[in-house]
Amino acid sequence: MLIQLRPDISVSKVVQLFKGKSSYIIRKEFPDLKEFYWGGSCSSFWSDGFFVETVGQVNESKIKEYIQGQ
Repeated sequence: MLIQLRPDISVSKVVQLFKGKSSYIIRKEFPDLKEFYWGGSCSSFWSDGFFVETVGQVNESKIKEYIQGQ
C-alpha cells in the first residue's frame, strides 16, 4: 500500500484509522469469519504491529513497481 501523508499527520493515527474502519467493514460484510477473529474488539481483527518506510528522492513509479513485485 502506498500512501502519501502531509508531514503534520501521524502515521500511527492513519494506521489506527485504517485498521479500525477496515475491520468494521470486513466483519459486517463477512460475519461467518467470526470464528477466525483474535478477540472481541474491532482492533483485534488485525495484528498489533505494522511496518512503515519513508522515501526521499526515489521516484514514485519505482516505489509502485517495487510494491507490485512483492
